[in-house]
Amino acid sequence: MSAVLLQSREARLEPMTVERIPAVCAIEQMAYTHPWTPANFIDSLAAGYHCQCLVGPAAEGDASAQPRGARALLSRALSRPAPETIIGYFVAMKGVDEVHLLNITVAPAFQRQGWAPLMLEALEGWSRAQNAQWLWLEVRASNHRALAIYERNGFRRVGIRKGYYPAHVNAREDAVVMSLRLNESNSAWGGLA
Repeated sequence: MSAVLLQSREARLEPMTVERIPAVCAIEQMAYTHPWTPANFIDSLAAGYHCQCLVGPAAEGDASAQPRGARALLSRALSRPAPETIIGYFVAMKGVDEVHLLNITVAPAFQRQGWAPLMLEALEGWSRAQNAQWLWLEVRASNHRALAIYERNGFRRVGIRKGYYPAHVNAREDAVVMSLRLNESNSAWGGLA
């Protein structure tokens, strides 16, 4: 995917790898009260799910991104890839004629900067390339910000899953089921359009 410039920062989607899972899990811990575990991400990779990270250059204040002199710069360039910041990520599962978004997260430091719609657009494009007719997801009923983002990006509410998510102290929270129609033909609606 081509690079994207937003707020003077370049970012690109790259495959999630086992090496990136610790950083992804650190974001999960910051973003959610009930985060995915490393095993959830490893299982997703093993299952062949579409797992992508939105990465950009390391933050300016990151000491590891600040080489000391020309020799240090050359040494870093030869010894390992350039430092990166994971801005966000998503995990999606392809079905027969649909894609199910399992997880999409923007790191708290990068929220409200337009990254989530950018990742949704990339996922929509990938889903269309897979000949999917639908894109599905669930979202916590209390996550009004996410609901608004999905609705602005064309998703519509199609149902509720009672007690779908774990909540505080043995409680459960409902999920709103949302879908996005990717194929404009009547067959995408089962002839009911």
